[in-house]
Amino acid sequence: MSNLVKDIQETRVSAQELVNRLFAIVDARNWDDLENVFSPDIIYERPGYAPLIGYERVQHFYREERVIASGRHYIDVVITDEHRGACCGRFIGTHKNKSAIDERFADMYSFEDGKIKTRTSYFFRPAV
Repeated sequence: MSNLVKDIQETRVSAQELVNRLFAIVDARNWDDLENVFSPDIIYERPGYAPLIGYERVQHFYREERVIASGRHYIDVVITDEHRGACCGRFIGTHKNKSAIDERFADMYSFEDGKIKTRTSYFFRPAV
């Protein structure tokens, strides 16, 4: 196997691990550990919010604005290459207003320097 192929395979594993680590951090509500997965200049886009730009803004979202009180992500699949990735799954948890949440989602990512540079989340709800 060539060194290039080995490097690409290791990058894929690393990117997949990065995505899985993101969800472990979020589910455990370890907001300080987000810096281990997000780039300092992360751009996170999710329905219902203006783009969250920069690590401090994303961390503020998780600490102060996120409407989820608790829960867990169940990941069906993570697909990555050396610069991009995608995953889909389901989140089951509790809203801060005590209502149940059961939401299917998909995410798209870009990676840079071993961290998530961009994240875009999509939810499976009727919109149009």
